[in-house]
Amino acid sequence: MVHRSIRVTAAVATAAAIALGPVVGTALAADPPAATSAVVDNVTQRAVPLQGVLNARDLGGYRTTDGRTVRTGLVYRTGELNKATDADLATLTQRNVKVVDDLRTLPERLLAPDRVPAGAVDNVDDIFGGNLAAMIPSAQNLDGTYRAMITGPGANQGFANVLHDIINTKGAVLYHCSAGKDRTGWTSAVVLTILGVNRQTVDYDYLLSNYYRNAANGDAVNGVQLSMLDSAFDQVNQTYGSFDNYVHQGLKLTDGDIAALQAKMLN
Repeated sequence: MVHRSIRVTAAVATAAAIALGPVVGTALAADPPAATSAVVDNVTQRAVPLQGVLNARDLGGYRTTDGRTVRTGLVYRTGELNKATDADLATLTQRNVKVVDDLRTLPERLLAPDRVPAGAVDNVDDIFGGNLAAMIPSAQNLDGTYRAMITGPGANQGFANVLHDIINTKGAVLYHCSAGKDRTGWTSAVVLTILGVNRQTVDYDYLLSNYYRNAANGDAVNGVQLSMLDSAFDQVNQTYGSFDNYVHQGLKLTDGDIAALQAKMLN
């Protein structure tokens, strides 16, 4: 059941889908990035063993700057779920996934509709619904795409919806886009930063997409590059002055929301 939707322009959205859609690489992936001292769970412990879904992993297992640990089993990040097998859905049910937040555009959703675990709510949180024109050159200029995740009129609401779902859901939340690396990567960076994970470790989690997606070094279509995440953080500072202002003024989270998120997610 879809609880939220954002109107999109189909022609421009199609260009976005082409730019951000998953491309399965054949080159051997590089080794995982070097783990920081804040990494508790290794790449094997973090991975969710799904057959038809790429880049599926637990967001927990990181230590914060004040010595607490992000709980596992509460938040998952993945690529699109349209090829999830029955066994995959059973795995997600066993992991108590109650909410799926779909960050994709309308054409992406129509071409590859989600398969969700039994009993889970499938929410639409289209990040680019209101500013898709910025996505047209994204295959050549992903920097602009990442900046649009801060400045696009629908983006803040989409990301805020995910954060509120994490706070309010009795069970686990799974969020995804197409490849599980760009829109999903920024969502993860936002959550981890709010929880107090340091930037170096946030970078590590972001770069793990290259490992889990088997992306060759420098392949910004199938994988990610740190410069793209840097662009998003830079745009946060340009638009809001600080990450804290972005959370409060852009995403409109209250201090109570932040405290509730940390209380739920941190040991």
